[in-house]
Formats: sequence, structure tokens, C-alpha cells
Amino acid sequence: MKLIRTTLLAAAMSLAYAGPLLAADTMSKDQVKAEKQRIESEAKAAKDKCKDMKGNAKDVCMAEAKGQEKLAKAELEAKQKDTPKARYDVAMAKSDMEYHVAKEKCDDMKGNEKKACDKDAKTAYDQAKKQAKADRDAADGKKERTADASRRSKDTK
Repeated sequence: MKLIRTTLLAAAMSLAYAGPLLAADTMSKDQVKAEKQRIESEAKAAKDKCKDMKGNAKDVCMAEAKGQEKLAKAELEAKQKDTPKARYDVAMAKSDMEYHVAKEKCDDMKGNEKKACDKDAKTAYDQAKKQAKADRDAADGKKERTADASRRSKDTK
């Protein structure tokens, strides 16, 4: 039974680290350029929709448009290079977008309701950042190295 578990664990680890090598989504320079142009044209169209709006609705719309553009660019980068940093950048772009949109939506509120909304948005943003960093560090193996180093220092004492 232990042999099966060990084998399954080894297979899972192999696949996890081989992910970037198995990624067949390598894009040519022309494809990347076309994708960037598509992202920019979609962002421009989204921002143009916001121009007709007034007040805070316009601010929310612009925050969504800018966030979607930043997220799409980060996803394109991650598609090109499947690295822990690229995946972290995608997670951060998504959490930044969600935070800025939530903050703009909170501006419609007043008093304690606005304070609570801002606090909730900040808490969700901090949690998303923390999770993104943990995922990146786990993919990099930093926690394992840190744990091994602390274990070694305790053993030498």
C-alpha cells in the first residue's frame, strides 16, 4: 500500500514540475502580436462604452475595463511562459481588478455601510494576495526549503 502511495505521489510531483515542458501552447511572435492587438482593441471598446455613463457608474465601468485589460495581458504572458511568477501575476491582476471594482462600487454607499464595504473589499484583496503568494511559493518549493533549513538549524544545536 505504501508503494502505491509513493508511486502516486512521485507521479503527481513529476506532472506538476513537467507542466511547463508539456505546455503545447507556444505561440509564434505573430500570434502574440495579434493577441496583444485584440486585447488592446477590446479594452478600447470597453472604455468607449464607459464614456456615455455618468458618475460612479462610469468609474466602476472604467475600473472593470482597465482590470480586464490587465488580466488579459497577464494571461497572455502566462500562456507564453508557464512559470510560477506568470501564474502569480495572473492571480494578482485578477485580485487587483476585483479590489478596484469593489472599491468603486463602495463609493455609491455612505457612512458605516461604505466603511464596511471598504473593509470587506480590503480583506478579500489581502486574502487573495496571500493565497497567490502561497501558491507561487509552493510552486517554487520555497516552503520546503525553508522548512528543511529550519530543521537543519535545530539539528545542529
